[in-house]
Amino acid sequence: MADKKAAWIGTGVMGKAMCGHLMGKGYGLRVYNRTKAKTDELVAKGAVWCNTPAEAAEGCDVIFTIVGYPVDVEKVILGEDGVLKTAASGSVLVDMTTSEPSLAVRIAEEAAKKGVTSVDAPVSGGDVGAKNGTLAIMCGGDEAAYNRVLPLLEAFGKNIKYMGGAGAGQHTKMCNQILISTNMIGVVESLLYGHRAGLGMDEIIDVIGSGAAASWSINNLGRRIAADNFDPGFMIKHFVKDMGIALKEAARMNLSLPGLALANQFYLDAMAQGLENRGTQALYKVFQAMNKEG
Repeated sequence: MADKKAAWIGTGVMGKAMCGHLMGKGYGLRVYNRTKAKTDELVAKGAVWCNTPAEAAEGCDVIFTIVGYPVDVEKVILGEDGVLKTAASGSVLVDMTTSEPSLAVRIAEEAAKKGVTSVDAPVSGGDVGAKNGTLAIMCGGDEAAYNRVLPLLEAFGKNIKYMGGAGAGQHTKMCNQILISTNMIGVVESLLYGHRAGLGMDEIIDVIGSGAAASWSINNLGRRIAADNFDPGFMIKHFVKDMGIALKEAARMNLSLPGLALANQFYLDAMAQGLENRGTQALYKVFQAMNKEG
């Protein structure tokens, strides 16, 4: 699209890198984050700090949001100082938070009342994908709006797909999280078994990470486990939020997902052990604790 002015709400672990890629393509950004200091690097590079989401959205053709929880999405989009208070008719709202499909539908309805079109566009790829500009982006909502913002999404995404109407992007992200949840159990059990057998974790990954057992999780998060690195690319507390949304949606569809429910329980155990702000690979610590040698 020809427009070069956008708003960016949420500059956390992933949002900051994504926003930086967009600025690198020449887009002028108006930014807001709950913790102002997290925007300092972007402001130093030319972004304009704004005091509220509404202030950031004013005068912008495209408004991006990527925050933590559905309640945060409601606040920054639909709240008293939310972006829809000032979003101009004809602008596009792109929510990249992993959130509830039903909320995406409600946002689309409220946005339409102001002549604003919306796209729900959650991402996958963690901090690595955000930094490298290789995120998978799952999009739902207005198809014309999707086509309009696609060139901007390509600044930080590699695999970008339109999935259908409002909420379809969020439903696709739930499919992603369901698969990751049980895959992570396999990753940590595999590496724990190998370690107990006296094998080197990196050597294990070198072999099985290129065969039938290969996955993004073993090749990326497995390496972090091998290095005893449990820093967050994606925090456990946010993953628990995502699994909760998936379980709620599954119940609404009268769908039983026992694998997801089991993974959710293990991650709740991780939360109980104080690991909520660690990366999802810290599930290894839960299994390690269960298997302490006497």
